[in-house]
Amino acid sequence: MAAKDRIGRRGERIAADFLRRRGYELLARNWRCASGEIDIVARDGETVVVCEVKTRTGEGYGSPAEAVTGDKADRLRRLAGEWLRSWGRPHGGLRIDVVGVRVLPAGGYTVEHLPGVG
Repeated sequence: MAAKDRIGRRGERIAADFLRRRGYELLARNWRCASGEIDIVARDGETVVVCEVKTRTGEGYGSPAEAVTGDKADRLRRLAGEWLRSWGRPHGGLRIDVVGVRVLPAGGYTVEHLPGVG
């Protein structure tokens, strides 16, 4: 596995643990369909939350949140609709969040959660 993939998987584990500790119910991880992939699908109360996880080890590519452009948010909304159709259960709302993880050189990490970005 490439180093980039290992870092991304670590960031997704960190993000999932972060959300779980804050009371979110994780419904799916790395959900795939023909149109793409959703990193994490969770529930916050009655709201279904589609989470895009961005992991960074430095500042060279900007903040994790900057990676979610308008086009990416549109794609996440379409994927969220596909996930909801496949899940087949009613929900009380839908939200798109970004969870940014920075892996620090000393081995630690920081997490930034941005709810309702799209």
